[in-house]
Amino acid sequence: MNKLQKKILIIMLSLCLITPIGILVPAFFNTGDAWGEWSAQTVRELVGYVPSGLAKYSDVWKAPLSDYTLDKKDKSMVHKSGYYLVSGIIGATVTFLVMLAISKIIIKNGK
Repeated sequence: MNKLQKKILIIMLSLCLITPIGILVPAFFNTGDAWGEWSAQTVRELVGYVPSGLAKYSDVWKAPLSDYTLDKKDKSMVHKSGYYLVSGIIGATVTFLVMLAISKIIIKNGK
């Protein structure tokens, strides 16, 4: 791993560590869901309609840990923050590994 890749990894890990802010700030200000994590129904309530693409594809993917919990009855912010953090780390790790593989392919083919 070169210096640039190490810097990117450190930045990504730092961003992962602050991901719980996305769930804590809306809870602190009592504003509902984290920004951008709205269902089609929530979008309808917020803007008055559901865009056609969202309506068409909203049921295609179901999150493995919907609402960032394994137990729907558990409303603990500590648990949700933990799951939020784990989700961020998993997503960043997958993204980093894919980008690492792509960069190695590009470097290999560029020589």
